[in-house]
Amino acid sequence: MTASDAEMAPSSASPAAPNQQRRPLVVMRGVSKMFSSGTVALSDMSLTVNGGEFVSLLGPSGCGKSTALRIMAGLGDVSSGTIDWPSSRINSKGLPEGDISFVFQEPTLMPWQTVFGNVHLPLKLKGVSKAAARDEIMATLATVGLKDFADAYPRELSGGMKMRVSIARALVTKPKLLLMDEPFAALDEITRQKLNDDVLRLWKETGITVIFVTHSVFESAYLSSRIVVMRARPGRVHADFPLHTSLERDAHYRTSEEYRQACETVSETLLEAMGGEDTH
Repeated sequence: MTASDAEMAPSSASPAAPNQQRRPLVVMRGVSKMFSSGTVALSDMSLTVNGGEFVSLLGPSGCGKSTALRIMAGLGDVSSGTIDWPSSRINSKGLPEGDISFVFQEPTLMPWQTVFGNVHLPLKLKGVSKAAARDEIMATLATVGLKDFADAYPRELSGGMKMRVSIARALVTKPKLLLMDEPFAALDEITRQKLNDDVLRLWKETGITVIFVTHSVFESAYLSSRIVVMRARPGRVHADFPLHTSLERDAHYRTSEEYRQACETVSETLLEAMGGEDTH
């Protein structure tokens, strides 16, 4: 099955189908990034992400996936090129006003704060008190299955629960765009699959746009409405294709022929990208 085959797969039951006509949320045009060391992380990268999509950035280590994500989040500057936000109000820093949340590889929780306190942090920075934010925080904790752990401390939680707190903290401000940088890479396979299901459910329920960085062919094929495969440094887009499915993405889907074919398509495309690496 080729990338073009994936584009022709049935789309009526794809979670992304209702959102396909939404306007662009973020547009990268010819973005390049050179660090002070002289390393070129990105070269002429162009990418448009529409509202409601679940886009996975997939590629070998060092291909600039995380760099691209951080630039979108305003955590780094471009060396050349532009990033536009057609659907957002832009602040003085050139970023969408309150529209972006970021989930890092590590949960980065404050150990001295409870789960409630950690999720309150982004609202606190906006000047919202705990009392005023209580209902919103508890509702968000409920969406990630942690309503009964509001008073627990990070040391009392498993790795998967800590990551759920991180996701709740990212969702509590109701962003348009959720950026996720390999959030489940350090977790065991069972926990990782459970969190994949949780994120997929939250995406469907909220209509949020997700850009998800991963090294995993299987994870990208399971989660995504669209996959962007990047080539090795300097990073740029090698392939960009939708990944529709006629089945519900659940435990049964993971053992289906359709999922196997999707994984094969993504794996072959990734191998092509790695085969095209610069050798000088």
